[in-house]
Amino acid sequence: MTTRVMVLNGPNLGRLGSREPDVYGSTSYTGLVERCTRLGEELGLAVEVHETNSELQMVQWLHQAADERIPVVINPGAFTHYSYAMRDAAAQRTAPLIEVHISNPYAREAFRHTSVIAAIASGTIAGFGLGSYELALRALAEQLVRG
Repeated sequence: MTTRVMVLNGPNLGRLGSREPDVYGSTSYTGLVERCTRLGEELGLAVEVHETNSELQMVQWLHQAADERIPVVINPGAFTHYSYAMRDAAAQRTAPLIEVHISNPYAREAFRHTSVIAAIASGTIAGFGLGSYELALRALAEQLVRG
């Protein structure tokens, strides 16, 4: 049986490849989707990758994940630092939730050092470029096997 997993991306992540390539790399958002779905197949996960600039949409996806017991890998983008609505939705999780960041927020501006989601996440992976998503999917697959 293949486990469904949601990979949720917040604001501006759909602009990967053109947005600050010195920070976020040159791989496009499409490239990220392909990497996540391909690795998911290898790990026996049915990975669905979503991106939104809407806090409402992110909260709705998190509610769906909680209601359907779907594990989540989330890069909240700028929502990381201030979205209590997203944090409260993520806190309702009924399956593992792993926070990811492409860059290392602690090596950047001070306002990026706070994550409202970190305390309710199963774990956080940051600073490994798009590899952060791959590490998160591998960690998630391992968590699911261990139960």
